[in-house]
Amino acid sequence: MEKFYKELLENNKKWVVKMLDKDPQFFERLSHGQQPPILWIGCADSRVPANEIIGALPGEVFVHRNIANMVVHTDMNMLSVLDYAINVLKVSHVIVCGHYGCGGVQAAMTNKHIGLIDNWIRHIKDVYRFHQDELNAIEDEKTRFDRFVELNVKEQVLDLAKTSIIQNAWGKKQNIHVHGWVYDIHDGIIKDLMVSIKSNESLSQVYQLDL
Repeated sequence: MEKFYKELLENNKKWVVKMLDKDPQFFERLSHGQQPPILWIGCADSRVPANEIIGALPGEVFVHRNIANMVVHTDMNMLSVLDYAINVLKVSHVIVCGHYGCGGVQAAMTNKHIGLIDNWIRHIKDVYRFHQDELNAIEDEKTRFDRFVELNVKEQVLDLAKTSIIQNAWGKKQNIHVHGWVYDIHDGIIKDLMVSIKSNESLSQVYQLDL
């Protein structure tokens, strides 16, 4: 374990040398601030590193990750990240990226008691309840699991659009697009779910805030 820990620090030094060889001013520019065009809301799964899978460099993606890439309206951590990204960094794209094989989504399909995380997974179970007729009609378990992952991402995209943060920005004519993606760990390819929202007119009227 100590060897592995030391290797992390050595890898950092090697990475710095590699980046400087490519661009001697790389870290100097980064030190002046950030202005990423993208906010990424993804799963905390270690196999889904936001920057790497889209080929982005440091400074290009503002990232928030949690179990099963959830947008929970009472989560002050997520809301703080969203507010900073929209109102300070002025990002133009917000991407919710889930992934096939997500353990959080899989757990929400069962009645297993895990511990404290049960309270978080309950939000994912709500998504299943919203779509239970479609999901229960899928006999193959893996196909149902994959579809649940996709539906969960779509619901989080809608939940983002329901926030006053996003709707306020739209009211100020900020050009913000909210997207839903799913990453396939088996082949590394991202699937665009073709759910993109750029105004609150896509929401049910009850969610459209009078701003």
